[in-house]
Amino acid sequence: MKQFGKILKFELKNYAKNKAFVGITIFLMVVIAIVMFFPRITVLFKANDNSDTSADLSVMLVKADNPAQADMVRETFAASFTDYDVQITDEEISVIKNKITAGDAECAFVMNGATSYTYYVDNLSMYDMNPDIATGVLQQIYQMNAMISGGMSLEDAAGVMSIQIDGEVESLGKNQAQNFFYTYIMVFALYMVILLYGQMVAMSVATEKSSRAMELLITSAKPINMMFGKVLAACIAGLIQLVAVFGSALVFYNINNSYWGNNEIIDSIFNIPPELFAYMLVFFLLGFLIYAFLYGAISSTVSKLEDINTAVQPVTFLFLFGFMVVIFSMTGGSVDNVLMTVCSYIPFTSPMAMFTRIAMSTVPWYEIAISISILVASTFGIGVLSAKIYRAGVLMYGTSPKIKNIIKAVWKA
Repeated sequence: MKQFGKILKFELKNYAKNKAFVGITIFLMVVIAIVMFFPRITVLFKANDNSDTSADLSVMLVKADNPAQADMVRETFAASFTDYDVQITDEEISVIKNKITAGDAECAFVMNGATSYTYYVDNLSMYDMNPDIATGVLQQIYQMNAMISGGMSLEDAAGVMSIQIDGEVESLGKNQAQNFFYTYIMVFALYMVILLYGQMVAMSVATEKSSRAMELLITSAKPINMMFGKVLAACIAGLIQLVAVFGSALVFYNINNSYWGNNEIIDSIFNIPPELFAYMLVFFLLGFLIYAFLYGAISSTVSKLEDINTAVQPVTFLFLFGFMVVIFSMTGGSVDNVLMTVCSYIPFTSPMAMFTRIAMSTVPWYEIAISISILVASTFGIGVLSAKIYRAGVLMYGTSPKIKNIIKAVWKA
């Protein structure tokens, strides 16, 4: 235990002295601060801007041959498109097109009749919802005119069209839309941390071997203490970095909470349920450890630093496979499919797959217990095996890290 403590302390000091590690942490905190303070800064600039804000609105042209329709369309469009300066025009379509391409107007609606229109825009964004909004508005206008033509008064027709429907949704399980964002953030954070710190562990081990320092270390400390010390130090450093980044985000969010209003995305990220946060920590730590052990073990078998990326590619691809399965399942809205269920019990994919299922669906407690038990046992087993590979790696100078060579060296060690 004394050896382990010294190794852990030594490795943590190396992370504290690492300028890249400290610089990335500070940079991420600054970026988070800018994002969290952005609404407050925006409000300050708006308060100091006394100019006419209507001049800053993009122009939306509306052309209708029927004067009666033009007046009604303009009123309804102005109420529906509040981010635009809606203007009625009687110019030719070619002139309207030229104004749009020249930047004098952003878009235009040309009415071909009471139930038909053509929408003109220069570059159609994939998020452009203007045609959908216009379709709904014109449907309401047509329905109101039909009711008035049938003898209904304008007030009665307006009352029918503005009727509000009250609906309630009661989820008996999990709300996937509400839990999507912090689930995605956890999975993506695990992805980034494993790739970053896994490579750092691999580089540390490979550097020791290439400098022949491993031979001296292996004679003065047990391999299991060396491996567990390195990996746990990387885990602690990663946690410190994540706590610094997400902790600062939480502090900055609370400072600027009133400026964010009722932003559902931001609220869902910072209002994660305590029990789900506990599961997140468990799967995050175990997932990090199991991959860090693998990176450390494999890197101990290479003789040159430039061989690290090639050696750890199978582990990286294995992790990417689990990451892609989770992401596609989340975006597809089916996190309980067969592949996700199987991945929930495989220790290399369960940190992401099982946590995603817990966050976005209802998972029986015994399935969670089985998954965590397998993951804990696998992490410890791989840690012990990686220590043996680490010790055997001292003898593998000049040999390629093939599975057969590794198994033979571990067996002899």
